[in-house]
Amino acid sequence: MSDIVLAAIAILATLAFALAIAPTFVFVRRRLAARNEPAREAKAEGMLDPKAIERERELAGRGGPTMVDEPDEDGGPPAADPTLEDRIIRIVSWAFLMAVAVFAAASGLWDSNLAVIVILVAVTGEILLVLQDVIPRTPIRQARGPLQGVLALAFAGGLVALTGGFESPFTFTFPLIVGAGALLVAPRIALILAILATAAYLAAGMYVNPNPETRPLVQMAVNLTGLYLLAYIGASVGREQRRARDAAIRMSTIDALTGLYNRSFFFSALEREIARGDRSGRAFCLVMLDLDDLKSVNDRYGHVAGDQVLRNVSDIVRGGVRKIDVAARYGGDEFVALLPETDPTGGWVLAEKIRQTVSELGMPGIDPQPTVSVGVVSYPADGRSADALLVSADRAMYASKRGGKNRVARATAEPMVVSIEGQQGRSREADRAG
Repeated sequence: MSDIVLAAIAILATLAFALAIAPTFVFVRRRLAARNEPAREAKAEGMLDPKAIERERELAGRGGPTMVDEPDEDGGPPAADPTLEDRIIRIVSWAFLMAVAVFAAASGLWDSNLAVIVILVAVTGEILLVLQDVIPRTPIRQARGPLQGVLALAFAGGLVALTGGFESPFTFTFPLIVGAGALLVAPRIALILAILATAAYLAAGMYVNPNPETRPLVQMAVNLTGLYLLAYIGASVGREQRRARDAAIRMSTIDALTGLYNRSFFFSALEREIARGDRSGRAFCLVMLDLDDLKSVNDRYGHVAGDQVLRNVSDIVRGGVRKIDVAARYGGDEFVALLPETDPTGGWVLAEKIRQTVSELGMPGIDPQPTVSVGVVSYPADGRSADALLVSADRAMYASKRGGKNRVARATAEPMVVSIEGQQGRSREADRAG
């Protein structure tokens, strides 16, 4: 029987290790496949990651470093609220450690192992203190969540081994750790946690009783059943919570009609870019577009056709900007695009490219065909604040309309159309800079 249990522990540990490193092999395979593909310019999306913006706001609020380059694009599930989760984990872990010390000392059931139990509690508390408060803000600290999970399982295994093995009153610790962890991590990680908990539970029980009888084995099976049920429930609830949170973030940052960012998100991104420009001295451009004669389209063809025109133009804007750019719907028929690390020439090229694409593609059945009037301004030449830049962009856009519409203009000069011939290198150079 002991050989079978030991073999099961080895299999479980191997399975957990395989699940943990599987994403690494997938990542390497994708990178190798990407190298074999011919190099081509990636299609820009014109959007930053809302989750990355939220993470940066949290870091800024805690005095941590903020991102100054492209947003993070990790595919892992976001945490609900890092500060709240840290506080909950801290309270529960320290409360449980103190409760274990009190129970072990007051009950007198494990006097022979009391000193070892106290040492186990003290060592676990010291390591927990280091993980929670001592480690500086380095990449190692990003792994403190998994490290705390491993520490909790190790502590639970040692405690169960010192207090009776399969018959220990602390066997509930394993389902508690797995159920709580499953709420916070991805389902795959929850499965790894459950497998590691199973291995630790079996190892602790076998340490005390290498040849268990039927009753301890039945108790073990019941506990493991509860452990995996809690892991499934926690993973399911956690996944739905993350989906709901992602949907809420999307609703608060994305315009429902066009799929671009909304006005409030754009203002946040603009303030961030201005702050970054103040720190680094880097310039950027702001482009404002207004659909010409959208009201006549709504009056003649209905608002459904007008909405389709807005969607078509938003698709063109989204396809024309880079990943580090922020494209948003500013108003009813107005769009804006924030272009980090772009000089005025690059802003002109992008604006002209969008204007030409809108006028050339058009929309079947609509007469006159949709066109846009575009204004381009740059920071800090045309304003050092968000309000000043937007006023300048608005002035440039209306200068374009006064000049005959369907053209690009700037706030301090007469409306003009800029050819993009000979300027195609701007996008590639800007993408490399971004």
